[in-house]
Amino acid sequence: MTITLRRPPWSLLPLFALILLDVVSADTPLIDFDRMGTVGLVGAFAGLELFNSSSSSVSFDPSTSTVLSRSPDGSLTRIASTNKGGTVSAGCAIGSTYYIAGNFSSIDNTAAPNVASYDASSHTFSALGTGGPNGPANALFCDSTHNKLWVGGQFTSPASAVAVWDVKASSWSAPPFGGLVGSAAEVFSITTNSSQASLFFAGSFVATFQGSASALNTTNNPNVPFSQGATPFSSSLVPIPLESAQIQGSPSTSDPSFSNIQNILCPSGNDGPGQTWFAEDGNGAQITARTFQWISANGVRLGNTFLDGRGTTAFTVTSIPDNTVQQLHFVDPATGQNQTCTTNCPLSTNSGIPYQDFTFNNAVSLTGVQVTLSAWQGAGPGLHIFQLLSSGAFASAIGSQNGVSCFAPAPSNTSFTDTWTELDANTNIPGTTQSILVSTVDVGTSPANGPSFTWMPYVSASGRYDVNLLVPGCTDFQDCALRTSVEVTVFPGGGQAPTVTTISQQNQNDAVQPIYSGPVVPSSPDFVTTITMTLADKPAGNGQNGKYRLVADRVQLILTSANTTGTVVNGTGTAAGGRSAFGFLEWPFSLSSNVSVATGLPNTTETFLDTVGFSLFNGLGGNTSISAASVAAVAHHPSGAIFIGGTFNLGTPSTSNIVVFKNGALTALSGRGLNGPVTSLVLDGDTLFVGGSFTDTPANSTQGRLSGVASYDVAHDQWSPLLAGVNGPVKSLGIENDQLAIAGNFSILRNAPGSNTGLESSGLALWNVTGRGWVNNGGFLVGSLTFIGNGTTPAKGQQQSQIIAGNIANSLTYGASGFVLLKNGDNGQPAVTPLTVQLDSDVVTTSVATNARRRNNYRRSAGSWFSRHVKIRQLFKRQSSTSLAPLPASPPAPAPAVLAGTFWTNTTSTEQVAIIGGNFTFTDGNTSSAGLAVYNPSTGALTALQGQTINGTVRTLLVQDTQLFVGGEFTITGTDVAGFAIYDLVHNSWVSSGVQALQGTSGASVVVRSLSASAAKTNTIIVAGSFAQAGSLPCRAICAWDVREQQWNALGSGIQGDIASVAYAGSNQDVLVAGGSITISGSSSDNVLQFTFNNASWSTLGDGANLPGPVTAITVNDGNSSSIFAAGRSVDGSSSYLVTWNGHVWTSQGSAFGGSSVVSQLTMVPLQNEHQARGAIEGDRMLLMSGNLVDTSFGQASSVLFDGQDFIPYIDSSTSSGDPGTVSGLFNSLANFSFAHRKFLATGVVILISIAIAAGIVFLLVLLGIFWTLFSRRDEVLSKFDPADIGEDDDSAQHRPSSLLAHINAATRTTILGTQSPFHNVGTEKEHPTTADADASNTGHDPLLGPDASNYLRAETPSEAFVGALASEEAGPGRLTHARYSFDGKGEGELPLTIGQELEILDDRDHSWWYARDTRAGNEGVVPAAYVY
Repeated sequence: MTITLRRPPWSLLPLFALILLDVVSADTPLIDFDRMGTVGLVGAFAGLELFNSSSSSVSFDPSTSTVLSRSPDGSLTRIASTNKGGTVSAGCAIGSTYYIAGNFSSIDNTAAPNVASYDASSHTFSALGTGGPNGPANALFCDSTHNKLWVGGQFTSPASAVAVWDVKASSWSAPPFGGLVGSAAEVFSITTNSSQASLFFAGSFVATFQGSASALNTTNNPNVPFSQGATPFSSSLVPIPLESAQIQGSPSTSDPSFSNIQNILCPSGNDGPGQTWFAEDGNGAQITARTFQWISANGVRLGNTFLDGRGTTAFTVTSIPDNTVQQLHFVDPATGQNQTCTTNCPLSTNSGIPYQDFTFNNAVSLTGVQVTLSAWQGAGPGLHIFQLLSSGAFASAIGSQNGVSCFAPAPSNTSFTDTWTELDANTNIPGTTQSILVSTVDVGTSPANGPSFTWMPYVSASGRYDVNLLVPGCTDFQDCALRTSVEVTVFPGGGQAPTVTTISQQNQNDAVQPIYSGPVVPSSPDFVTTITMTLADKPAGNGQNGKYRLVADRVQLILTSANTTGTVVNGTGTAAGGRSAFGFLEWPFSLSSNVSVATGLPNTTETFLDTVGFSLFNGLGGNTSISAASVAAVAHHPSGAIFIGGTFNLGTPSTSNIVVFKNGALTALSGRGLNGPVTSLVLDGDTLFVGGSFTDTPANSTQGRLSGVASYDVAHDQWSPLLAGVNGPVKSLGIENDQLAIAGNFSILRNAPGSNTGLESSGLALWNVTGRGWVNNGGFLVGSLTFIGNGTTPAKGQQQSQIIAGNIANSLTYGASGFVLLKNGDNGQPAVTPLTVQLDSDVVTTSVATNARRRNNYRRSAGSWFSRHVKIRQLFKRQSSTSLAPLPASPPAPAPAVLAGTFWTNTTSTEQVAIIGGNFTFTDGNTSSAGLAVYNPSTGALTALQGQTINGTVRTLLVQDTQLFVGGEFTITGTDVAGFAIYDLVHNSWVSSGVQALQGTSGASVVVRSLSASAAKTNTIIVAGSFAQAGSLPCRAICAWDVREQQWNALGSGIQGDIASVAYAGSNQDVLVAGGSITISGSSSDNVLQFTFNNASWSTLGDGANLPGPVTAITVNDGNSSSIFAAGRSVDGSSSYLVTWNGHVWTSQGSAFGGSSVVSQLTMVPLQNEHQARGAIEGDRMLLMSGNLVDTSFGQASSVLFDGQDFIPYIDSSTSSGDPGTVSGLFNSLANFSFAHRKFLATGVVILISIAIAAGIVFLLVLLGIFWTLFSRRDEVLSKFDPADIGEDDDSAQHRPSSLLAHINAATRTTILGTQSPFHNVGTEKEHPTTADADASNTGHDPLLGPDASNYLRAETPSEAFVGALASEEAGPGRLTHARYSFDGKGEGELPLTIGQELEILDDRDHSWWYARDTRAGNEGVVPAAYVY
């Protein structure tokens, strides 16, 4: 789990992510952790956070109720607090508004009695109008669909115990049922059922239902249009869907508007075209319907046509496949009398009778019917309605057979668990098949773990029904050996208990098995009759190959009586009188009528699940025994089971505090419930998590391991502990992302029943559901919680946040057991990764401290408190004594504490792990380990080192190659190890041979505080701390271990005292700098000494008198021996100090820290952005001081940054009890890294510079090309020059035929494209015209000496000619000329000429060269102007 500190994008995060405060001050320096490699931070803390500029305190008033936001990564942020004595009990969201309820008068200093809203746009709390609950509110339900807020509690206004806030109308009102009654009516929970169609109210109240003889359904099926030709009985029969059946009407009319027989199965309009079928005029007809499967039918419904005076007057019904003419019963609509007929039954021609129902003597199993229309009026017979009536209701296991019946709002339906496969069997009826579903299960499987199948038939009307299960014979399917018995449960509704019947499926032939007979409630949005089949408790038969087969076919409900005036059966099975429900009420959203619980709810508002309340009332013994009982929580399982938790003891069934309602009755859970009150329930699949004040079941079935929280397996009826629970009551549960969040008043996650030892966790704990173990909850708090719930709905791509509330004394952003990893996060802010597991301790925790800790986010200026011109010795008078002052005690490290760490990369797996040490215990599998652990950041696993466990505390760690060096104050059982040990990481064992133990002085314990290595001394480990010798070798406080020789060596002549910290100076770490309470001579305290490896000698570092007392931490600034920092405590222990060494003198860096301050580590850290260099610290780094620091300017801090002038509080931490924590320091994977920043110009500047350079290069190339051209042409002209050839009037001897741009084109083309130089012919002779040619021209002179051709320079490229051609609009092509002389045209772009050749002049603007085209060949080029005429 990685936690990144950053300001969230407001548009993306849910509401309570919007109010997350920026936990790092805007001016807090950004440490460049990534430059240091992998970075760990260790200490004695249970929680930490970076200093927050927006808050001046991490403490809260525990007498108030504080609301916190818990982000998806677990970090905590304060939102608001109530008035003193206030409590927060519930919360939920509608849109971007979050509602909070409890018992308070104000929240966030806003007057809001008991219920308040938080507005996301203004970030403020508001009261909800006036007239709201006038007492404590315990429960909220946010109905986003209807924009209603339901509130439950103990109040009388606007109604008793329940109130409704209309979000749109901004007004309060009573609920539709008028509130709840009772001597002290109170609602503790409002939840929704599993389909979110109704609300469950739970608490301590009584709801009364009227006990009159009102019927569940007072009319015939209201979905069926009324007709005098039907009876209530026939109207209650659900028509069989025939859309997929084969329907034929013959002979049929040729009129296409009336020829489709399908139109009359369920017409959507009145008698007319497209809604009616006509037979052929003048002929009788037959309508045949074949389903090709067995169905149970009880009649037909026929509606006549009255169009054009035609219609059917007589008919006969024959069943298929037995071809039996059925006797029909009907009501004569004219007389209202019951009639019977067999053949030529009359069909009314009265247009006021839309249809008539004709029923059989009994329900008949058939595959189809044939209706013969034997008589008619008008032109011929016809029908408007034709339907086949079922025997009542039905449902098939094959989903495709459950079509929507005519007039029905929905089809019958099914559901199942496990795998079911469709099988077909042939019947003795041609073309007919029998399809079923089957499921196999291992012999010995319990019914709860086996397959189940549920039919949900659509029942159109109430009445008495015989319900049958159709079981196909095993002979047709050849599976008799696989068959067994099943248990079938029928839920008929109406407050009746379900019936459970065991049915054998081993019948060889098809069988109809009765499973229920009695009243059945019609289907509605709130109730559907269900028939569920499972494996029997004691299955019949032995199965085949270790398997049973369960068969699912059809269920049929045969209506036996449609008596709609009979009495209603109540929850106890007796005739209804007044009925009372206790502690539970279901209210469907669809019910909107205003009724009153006080005067009795009408029967029409009763639902099947209200039986829960009736049963609780009866089980508690009625009105005289309910005063001390209550229901606090309800959970609805998808199977239909409802779990009820609270404070009660039932007589029937015998159970306490938790019970389940299933199969229509209350049923005890394993162990007869729980032995204490239940306050919270939450379901995760088939696992029910329970919270409350209990320790076990009344039967003590878990030996006391269900302390405060428990897990219940719904399928197996079995309790499981969460290890050993918690040591206090649990108030609220929430589940998200496979993690169970537990809130309450506890401080320990118990490791044994009744024990007060275990993981420390105050008020909030997190349980990994899949991994079945406690995990780090991400945040840290001290106190007790009363509520946890989800925040607003997250935006796309975001995870769900949570809201917690309670009486909190202390809270920090991150919860961590002494160790976190740090790296650069978004926008440079630190990303914090705590341990994903929690470390343990054997320390018995005491009561939680509630004293406030003041903390301010101020920079403390070093210069503002202390003048640098005042000498240190004048402020800190040292005691003149030959005895050394004792080294200050290390900061407290109550377990669990991590005090040291190191990184190691396994060369085999190339995976980097962190090895941590300290004062802690943890469990690795079934093995308990202490003091040392290996943490794998990639997997989050924490594992123990093999071998003996450390007894004591580890304070320092170092890895060299494959050896781990461990220092501290500890022993190892079975060895003489004292404070120093070596572990072989390859062979996973302690190195015991050849390592002589360290020994203390005068019986004192050995304490190793520093393990280090110098590049100047290879194969050597420097061990420093408090000891006198290593084996027989005297080496007080510091000794060198030779890794290769396996022996101890003293450093020089040795020193006296105790060392707390070691650092190295020099480019090759050739100088060791040690700090502590140490001296060379023993006559005075030096406190800081240096050891030079080159000459193996010790020396002092400045005047020890300038140091106020022993040094506890020392560091060298990037190896610079003239920049050393030391921190320690004054001799009298009254204050702590920080000093720097500049190569000559020690200088104070400000006033002393508070007397209780202890500096554990000094280290230079690189920065992402530079700051102004101040004092002894460069601008690219800062000094990180870690420990436990107290100062009047910033209060308490565990880590402080020093920039050379100001002290900037950086990290605050806390122990599990709320006391100030301690940071022992940082450790990182890179031994050497650079502080210097690489200077990069802005992208825009880089682009501009690049363009300028490119342009300069191009210009240079062009310039070179121009010069090349000019000088080459000059040489060519000089080589041809003859003064006798120059005429006096020639002014163009050096004239180029092209512009400067043409020169550039030629030069650039040659230079850039790499073509041959245009001047490659310079110095060669041009071909001159022959004498004969000259004579033939009759010009009388040499053309080369003419005014236009003397010493010409050729155009080098065609583009040169084009330059002129495109520059003027006056030049026009098309003038024909001829060549006066021959011309070789060898130059680039030139056109060769022969005498007399016809040319077309395209451009003649240049007086020396023209651009021409050969009219015959089409070639183009430049020619000398003097060569054409």
